[in-house]
Amino acid sequence: MEQLAKRLGLRTDPTIFFVSAGCMIVFLIALLAAPEQIRDIFASGRSWIVTNLGWFFIFGVNSWLIFLLYLAVSRHGRIRLGGQDAKPAYGNLSWFTMLFAGGIGTVLMFWGVAEPISHFSNPPYDEVEPFTVEAARDAMGFSIYHLGLHTWTIFTLPGLAFAYFIYRYELPVRVSSVFYPLLHDRIYGPIGKTIDIFAVLGTLFGVAVSVGLGTSQINAGLTELTGISDSVISKVIIITVLTSVAVTSIVVGLDKGVKRLSNINIGMATALMIFVLVTGSTVFLLRGIIETVAIYGSNLVPMAFWNDMLAQYTSENGGWGWQGNWTVFYWTWTVSWSPFIGIFVARISRGRTIRQFVLGVLFAPSLFTLVWFAIFGWSAMEIDGIGAEARAALGEQAGALSAAVEESVPLAMFAFFEHFPFTTLIQGLAVVIVAIFFATSSDSASLVVDMLCTGDADPGPVRQRVFWGVSEGVVAAMLIVLAGEAGLNALQQVITVLGFPIFLLVFAMVFALLRALGSESISKTQVAEPPRVDEL
Repeated sequence: MEQLAKRLGLRTDPTIFFVSAGCMIVFLIALLAAPEQIRDIFASGRSWIVTNLGWFFIFGVNSWLIFLLYLAVSRHGRIRLGGQDAKPAYGNLSWFTMLFAGGIGTVLMFWGVAEPISHFSNPPYDEVEPFTVEAARDAMGFSIYHLGLHTWTIFTLPGLAFAYFIYRYELPVRVSSVFYPLLHDRIYGPIGKTIDIFAVLGTLFGVAVSVGLGTSQINAGLTELTGISDSVISKVIIITVLTSVAVTSIVVGLDKGVKRLSNINIGMATALMIFVLVTGSTVFLLRGIIETVAIYGSNLVPMAFWNDMLAQYTSENGGWGWQGNWTVFYWTWTVSWSPFIGIFVARISRGRTIRQFVLGVLFAPSLFTLVWFAIFGWSAMEIDGIGAEARAALGEQAGALSAAVEESVPLAMFAFFEHFPFTTLIQGLAVVIVAIFFATSSDSASLVVDMLCTGDADPGPVRQRVFWGVSEGVVAAMLIVLAGEAGLNALQQVITVLGFPIFLLVFAMVFALLRALGSESISKTQVAEPPRVDEL
């Protein structure tokens, strides 16, 4: 494999590169040949994991959040990632925009209206009536719970672990490096390479699902705007165009490509949010932002530790009820992204202290998420009708958005904008924002996969980076063309199952970090240089 890599002009670990690429191709062939069978097999695996280990995911993410907050306020918070004299490579604003765009920008655009309306019309708690004031409060609380502190906890923990071991101990830019305190030199052997291959595949398939969802939303928006058909050909053209944009950004590099796209997009997304605030029920929404802080804060602990344990008595089908299809699925899907987002966040965070890293990555995007959902979510529920009196006053217009979401989740945001001025212009802007979020997620993922294969923070050869960028687009396009919805559904089941071993890896990062941090000698006035690697 080394000779083949040299002939192809690659600078990479041949085992990780070729095994990952081979597994991707073999699985894709199997998925395209028998999507229904593959989906059923992995659906059974997902069902077993959710039913028997759902509690473990709930417990795990909560324990990670507590651990991160402990590190931030402890003496270890003064440790600088990259040495005592290291300076941040990016200003706070650029750092935040890259965090957001590389993380869950596409998710907020996709679910900003759809998730609150979904919970509003189908409340998580059995005793709550749909479309009531109580249902609206719960809908807002759960939406932010799913995409706030807990989601960013799943990204922050591996991100911190990567940054610590890569910058403090100059280990390769790979997931396996985090486990040096536990595995030592075995990170360079079969065990370490297996860990990195899992991380590469999790990133590829996790991004492919998001590409499929993002393409569906863009196609829905273009259908609303131009009347073009919501068809396979349209989706393939969309993927081709956006993959081209992502590949161009990959070639340009992180500083010029991802940074520039991120800054542009966060500006447009913020402008869109302000437009909804100003042209909607402004006073109602300003009050809603403040009250949403209280809703989230007062319900965070009950929501975070709710295990739906009584579903077997309250749900017709028993099992995990509502939460198994939402919270547990969210955590398994999100954790499949964690190697990608974690390494990307580590790559842009050199020079920051552990305290700055944890508090910045946890709270800055979570605060933006809270404001985003408060504006879009409350607006959507007000349009749909909150409470019996409001719905009676709306007449036939009551429930319009909830019906649109039930019919097509990708269309939710565009149906929402029909209730605002300059509808066509705003819908067009939304399509552009989703497209750029898609491009930044794709090129960020490609750069990270390349790092996982090379073990180096410096970019590999252009052809190498382009290969991974094109692969993400090809996987999504082939699934849509040859397997349709069955293929995407099967892939969603696969990444849920694949998320379990990655979840275990992230859990192990806690113990690796604790062991390494225990070797640090930290005075009250300064941070010492890290101990030698052989002391871990």
